[in-house]
Amino acid sequence: MKQLMTGNEAIARGAYEAGVKFASAYPGTPSTEILENIAQYKGEIVAQWAVNEKVALESVIGASMAGARSIAAMKHVGLNVAADPLFTYSYTGVNGGTVIITADEPGMHSSQNEQDNRNYARFAKIPLLEPSTSQEAKDMIKVAFEISETFDTPVLVRVTTRVCHSKGIVECFDREESEIKEYIRNIPKNVTVPAFGRIRRVEIENRMKKLSEFTNTTDLNFYEINDAKIGIVASGMCFNFAKEVFKDKASYMKLGFTNPIAIEKIKEFASEVETIYVIEENDSIIEEQLKANQIECIGKDVLPTYGEMTPNIIRKHILNENKETIKFNENLVTSRPPGLCAGCPHRGFFYEVGKRKNIVISGDIGCYSLGFASPYNAMDFIICMGASVSAGHGAQTVFNMKDNNESRLINVIGDSTFFHSGITSLLNTVYNKGNSITVILDNRITGMTGHQENPGTGYTLQGDETKEIDIPTLVKACGVENIRLINPNNLKEVNEALDWALSNEDGPSVIITRWPCVLKKLSPNDIEEFDKPFVNKVKVNSDNCIGCKLCTKVGCPAISFNNEKKVAFIDKNQCVGCEVCSQVCPKKAIIKEEI
Repeated sequence: MKQLMTGNEAIARGAYEAGVKFASAYPGTPSTEILENIAQYKGEIVAQWAVNEKVALESVIGASMAGARSIAAMKHVGLNVAADPLFTYSYTGVNGGTVIITADEPGMHSSQNEQDNRNYARFAKIPLLEPSTSQEAKDMIKVAFEISETFDTPVLVRVTTRVCHSKGIVECFDREESEIKEYIRNIPKNVTVPAFGRIRRVEIENRMKKLSEFTNTTDLNFYEINDAKIGIVASGMCFNFAKEVFKDKASYMKLGFTNPIAIEKIKEFASEVETIYVIEENDSIIEEQLKANQIECIGKDVLPTYGEMTPNIIRKHILNENKETIKFNENLVTSRPPGLCAGCPHRGFFYEVGKRKNIVISGDIGCYSLGFASPYNAMDFIICMGASVSAGHGAQTVFNMKDNNESRLINVIGDSTFFHSGITSLLNTVYNKGNSITVILDNRITGMTGHQENPGTGYTLQGDETKEIDIPTLVKACGVENIRLINPNNLKEVNEALDWALSNEDGPSVIITRWPCVLKKLSPNDIEEFDKPFVNKVKVNSDNCIGCKLCTKVGCPAISFNNEKKVAFIDKNQCVGCEVCSQVCPKKAIIKEEI
């Protein structure tokens, strides 16, 4: 059977065919769809959203130790969160096979940095596989589990955005059931105290020697000789990009198993060609290893050290050519920066807090990161998941040291991000007697990555009802005494809550804005709690509109301004009736439409 699949769908299929029993992840672009697709194999695979990547990997480690083939998936920065268990897991090895997916983001399409997670494989001394197509993505997952169990090691599979989201024909096969292995208590192997760790450290080096022999013989690494003047060494999507540029006018060394690197096979290839170009995205990992083994090559001395190595980039930097493209009038192209959706429950809060003076806002990772942009300009810094609360605490502590300081810190974090890593940051603030203000934007779902369930939604990844964690109760359990729960679409409530929190300087305050994401498929609980949100759309009564444009300052994409008629206009196809704009209008010219 053949199917058209994205790389993420193919990875999920590979896990299914390989007999995986347990899967865990935290959603993050470009990896999110891996677990969503694995979840469809309910009955064969238990798939779970974890509260963060560290917990996901630790759950997978436990499942492996109990004897099951298990897989964890995360975006590249997620592996930073999971790095603690990763490095130690390299020491213990596996029982059931374990595969860890890292989805890297050359070009930073939706990420805060461009780190190259191939470094993790070398650092942790574990094998690394890099598929180039959807078919390889599926096939390599199956091979990765075999490698994991043969060499007693977790295996890292690195994909990139283009592999994750590009589609290709994939040949699928039936599931091969893997028996859950017997759990055998093995203290020296699995208890990571120094005395045992020193022994396991030697085992790691022995394992890497065996893997070095394997990498030079496996079919995952191969070369093809065409024109011998140019030889290309590449892995992942760079291999496809290079073939698009050079076609049969170059020879190719395709690396599918890249840690440890197949030096002997690359030497064979080097003896067949005149000039070698190493094409890789981000760090010069392959290039450096070739040069360390006296293999002459050209790499980052001509190619960029950042961004995607697209065909146009390769063509420009190696061949000094530019492919002709369709010419157009660039002045006619309108800039369309990302913005909050019409009816987004974060809009009312950012509109009001952005007008406040002497406020420093510590932001976090989510849809609400867009609060930094115009027209709100309501965010001063963003670091990483969960950092808003802890960074805000540190900044407020320093501001408190200054004489006559008037600056107050407001930390902004989403519900899913709060569960991910904001709880510990809030505990730290309480423990250290901080007085920063934390605003938890609870839109009842993990919004930015496409509406995944989280501990606050009442449902699991595979659709089962579960305990819904109540954020106000959780915040209170962290030791916070000053808590307000508000409707963010009610601007009066937003302002009263901000005034209340800013007037309290004796301890931390938490404001929870609770309203469902406008794009969320509402659950019965949502409809009951929020009384069928967004029933009435609104429209502009042009007779009352004075053309002040205040309504446009809420940043809603449904609102525009007719410069000829000097009146505002609301697109009824986008409007959902949140009524934030009607509260801003000084002449009450924005009114509800009749149903």
